[in-house]
Amino acid sequence: MAAIQSLPDLWLLSDARNDVMLDTALHSFRDPIGFVFRHYHLPPEERFARWLSLRRIALAEGHLAILADDALTAREWGADGIYGAPRALCPRRANLLTIATAHNMREIAQANRAGADAVMLSPVFPTRSHPDAKTLGPIRFLHMARHARMPVIALGGMTQRSAHRLRWPRWAAIDGLT
Repeated sequence: MAAIQSLPDLWLLSDARNDVMLDTALHSFRDPIGFVFRHYHLPPEERFARWLSLRRIALAEGHLAILADDALTAREWGADGIYGAPRALCPRRANLLTIATAHNMREIAQANRAGADAVMLSPVFPTRSHPDAKTLGPIRFLHMARHARMPVIALGGMTQRSAHRLRWPRWAAIDGLT
């Protein structure tokens, strides 16, 4: 498990939309990133096979490989950590980095109680997948991030340009990096 101070600033989340570009994307980063494998759209056998393929690349490139699943599956599949709703994360999973998701203050509080290693707070800006969804915006994002007891990763409409606009060093993207 990576120490909190060594969490990468840049995170890539997998999705059906960016799947065809993931192999190339994982090879393209100069510095280590955090890679969150979701791929909820695949049947279990295909999901496992795709995980193994992308995990191999991620590990070879020095990236963290985080699985959006439970801790047992993450251990069996050789993940560096787990990603999910804070209520699903039990406090301090041994040898697994825990990345909680949050969209409001209640979920930030849950992530704090769960002892998550980091929290992805979203959506900061409009996204391609949910263009009409209510967003946090910079002011609300910064206010909520101050309440987290762990590093906060901005997610939702994030690109290098929006990260610069937000003045936030740690961010994640689905479409914005591929």
